[in-house]
Amino acid sequence: MNYLALIFAVVFGLGLVLIIKPKAKTIQLLLSFSGAYLLSITVLHLIPEVFEKQQSNIGLFILLGIVFQTTLEYLSKGAEHGHIHAHDIKNNIPWLLFLSLCVHAFLEGMPLGFTNNSALLWAIVIHKIPIAIILTVFFKNSKTSNVHVVLFLTIFALMSPLGSFVANTFPFIYQFETQINAIVIGVFLHISTAILFESSENHQFNLQKFIAILVGFGIAFISL
Repeated sequence: MNYLALIFAVVFGLGLVLIIKPKAKTIQLLLSFSGAYLLSITVLHLIPEVFEKQQSNIGLFILLGIVFQTTLEYLSKGAEHGHIHAHDIKNNIPWLLFLSLCVHAFLEGMPLGFTNNSALLWAIVIHKIPIAIILTVFFKNSKTSNVHVVLFLTIFALMSPLGSFVANTFPFIYQFETQINAIVIGVFLHISTAILFESSENHQFNLQKFIAILVGFGIAFISL
């Protein structure tokens, strides 16, 4: 069920671009909501759970996750939190963007292999939809055929389920559950705060995005 939900999120995002072609403003609102929801689940659930294990230096792994995600963003150009500069790609397939997002998706799927957490699952699913939209926009702008777009998005859709499968299948990985979860927390903190900090253009108050953020916070709190 978890695997299907993760795959459906990407299929849904792909379908939105190919059929409806959402505007940038709509994508930004969806990003704001997903960032708020992801941050809430991270703060209210993941962080307390990790620190309950009382393992030494676990905070260092959270910082490592932030550094790791910062490194990935040099390759993805910040696509994880809504930087859409499709015109910069022109006719070149964005391989670095694609590979970095695949690594990101694989990593964020690993905690789902350790525990059946519905709140975390939905946080990742909601986050994946705008990312799939952005990735599809990049590929379409690079003049990639629809067949290849579907192929690349299929690979991307399978990365989080693969991360979950690997974490759930290999016992030696399970020994590092807390450390891996801490790294993912760092990744989530970086992405979600970047989305929220960049949710307003020119630092101007945007009521629609503010409401989307509040709704994300509220739904995450109620779902716990």
